[in-house]
Amino acid sequence: MNENKDKILNVGLIGCGLIGQKRAKALSKCKIGKLIACADINSNRVKILSNNTGAKIYDNWSKIVSSKEIDVVIVATTHDSLAEITKSAVKHKKHVLVEKPAARNASELNSVISIVKENSTKVHVGFNHRYHRSLIKAREIVDSGELGELMFVRARYGHGGRVGYENEWRANPKLSGGGELIDQGIHLIDLSRWFLGDIQNIEGFATNYFWDMPVEDNAYMLLKSKENKVAFLHASCTEWKNLFSFEIYGKWGKLDLSGLGGSYGLERITYYKMLPEMGPPDTASWEYPGNDNSWELEINDFFKNINSNQKSNSNLEDAYASLSIVENIYKISGYDHNS
Repeated sequence: MNENKDKILNVGLIGCGLIGQKRAKALSKCKIGKLIACADINSNRVKILSNNTGAKIYDNWSKIVSSKEIDVVIVATTHDSLAEITKSAVKHKKHVLVEKPAARNASELNSVISIVKENSTKVHVGFNHRYHRSLIKAREIVDSGELGELMFVRARYGHGGRVGYENEWRANPKLSGGGELIDQGIHLIDLSRWFLGDIQNIEGFATNYFWDMPVEDNAYMLLKSKENKVAFLHASCTEWKNLFSFEIYGKWGKLDLSGLGGSYGLERITYYKMLPEMGPPDTASWEYPGNDNSWELEINDFFKNINSNQKSNSNLEDAYASLSIVENIYKISGYDHNS
C-alpha cells in the first residue's frame, strides 16, 4: 500500500454496473486516486468501462484484490458478493470502499469486522447520502446547536420501479438479502442514526403490495433511541413519483430536506426557525441545482481518511447497526431472507 500521502492511490473496481460507473466517474475527478483495473461478470459492461477509463480488464475479481499494484478496492457488486470480496481484499492489505449495505445480513458483516480488526486497512461503507449537499448543510445546522435538542425524524424514500423490476437481482433474496427495506430503506436508517444516535427499540412492518416477487416492496419503521428520540420512516418501490423527504425536528425549529436531484427533483433544504412568540417561523432555504456530487465528495473523504488516523465517516459498525435493524424488521414481518 502507498504510505506516501503525495502518491496517487491506485484503485481496482469490482462491479461495473450503474453504481460502479458512478464510482468510476467520481474517480476521474479525484486528484489522489486513479482507476487502473476493473472486473465484472458481464463482459460487455467491463469493456465499456475500460474503454471509457483506460482501466485494465481483469477476468476475475480475486486477481484485483491480490494485485500488488492496487492500493484501494471498490466493491460495487450485487449484495451476495460484497462481504466475501471485502474480506479477501482486507486479507490482501487493501483499503476498501464497499457499497451499502456491505452484506446481505449482520452475520455476514460480523465476519468482515473481525478481519478488519486484525489488519491496519480501512473499510468505508458507501452510504453516499451523507454526502449530499442538503445533508451536509443539515449536519452543520444540527451541530451548531441552532435547532436545539433533537426530538424526532420523519422520512420517506421511494421510487416506482420499472417494467420487469420483479425479475431484477434486487427481487432475488439470495442475491439481495431483501427488498426495498435493505435497498433504499437502509439509507433512511443510516441517516436517522447519524442524527439521533443508536437505536434501542425497533418496531416495523415489511410487506409486498404490488410487485410479484418474494421480497418486500414497502417497509414502515418506528425506531426509538434510549432517550426516546424517534425515527418514523417509510421506504417504498410503489412510489409512483420518485420521492425523497427527510425532516428533522428540534425543540427550536425544523429542517425539511427534499429531492436528491435528477428524477427525485431539485435538492433543497428549508430551515424553519421557531420564534420566542411561536406562530409562523422564520424561514430560510438553500437549493442545490446541478449534478449530484455526493459520490465525488465521499470518495475524496475516504482517500483523505486513508492518509490519516481518523475513523471512516461511514464505517462498518454503522452498517452493522443498520443491518441489524433491517433483520429485526424482517423477523417481525415473517420474512426469512437468510434461509
